[in-house]
Amino acid sequence: MGFIDQNRVNASLALQRGHYTFPRVAKLRETFENCLHDYYVKATIGGHFEVRGMLVTGESRVGKTSETVRLVEAFNASMTEMPNGKVGKIIYCKLDGSISWKDLGHKTLEALGYPANPRRTQGELWNMVRHQCREQGVIGLYYDECQHAFTSGKTSNEKLLERFKALMKEPDWQLMLILSGVPVLAKHVNSEEQIAHLLSHVHFDEIHLGKFADPTRDPDMIELNKLVYTYAERADIDVEELVDVDFLQRLDFACASRWGLVIELLIRAFGLCRLHGQKTATVKIFSEAYAQNSRLPQGLCPFTAPGYRDMIDGDKLMEMVLDE
Repeated sequence: MGFIDQNRVNASLALQRGHYTFPRVAKLRETFENCLHDYYVKATIGGHFEVRGMLVTGESRVGKTSETVRLVEAFNASMTEMPNGKVGKIIYCKLDGSISWKDLGHKTLEALGYPANPRRTQGELWNMVRHQCREQGVIGLYYDECQHAFTSGKTSNEKLLERFKALMKEPDWQLMLILSGVPVLAKHVNSEEQIAHLLSHVHFDEIHLGKFADPTRDPDMIELNKLVYTYAERADIDVEELVDVDFLQRLDFACASRWGLVIELLIRAFGLCRLHGQKTATVKIFSEAYAQNSRLPQGLCPFTAPGYRDMIDGDKLMEMVLDE
């Protein structure tokens, strides 16, 4: 017996392929394009210059990485020729756990497709990074979850920021930096005035719904409602009888106010509707979809519990859903 149910795959495939464009993406794209234009103009003039970069922050699962990666991939796919005649590229590196400057150099080389002997010195590794970037036309480095590169030590953090700054001011091959991570990353970066000036900051907010949010005026309530209807339309599922203020508040609470988690739940719920041949979404379907990725005890479901805010600890719920 196989482990993959093709019907289940087909039920969710179109939903997974979809992409919802939030208004905040316009600000991210504008900042990204400003950095690229700044680089291009200065590279056209030539001589020594420093480039600008981006700092993208937000809590986990708010969509900052997926949106930034999408922009980087679009730029790489555009095959944009830079003033030196080479096609410009930006390389992506995801950091996980504590990482030293030497480790970062090794990881960056791997992302460049150039395996390096770990016994090489820190200086040798970064010289190779600069050489490979120049040879491959790489104009930028994107370090995701970059808070892992910082420590609790002030001196080591100051050294890291100086090294990041040096990459952006390197006389022979300047590199645009994109650093993304949780909000504490901004605190680290802003401790050094020069690099804080070089990195344009874009912050991704969580969902903010007031307890008595006005569905006609509250911007996040309006956006959440639009998000539900957009995915429902893609799945050809009717949600007219389901969606009201109470449902949207429960959806927000269940997903710890994280836009990314809301999208994941919508995909699971509407996928279940399609799998079961249902044309209308119900609270029962959302409860079933939620249970698939929840560690809450049976009977404690934000979509069905009458006094869910009193029965379920919001902070503990956040820890559980973000650990999934």
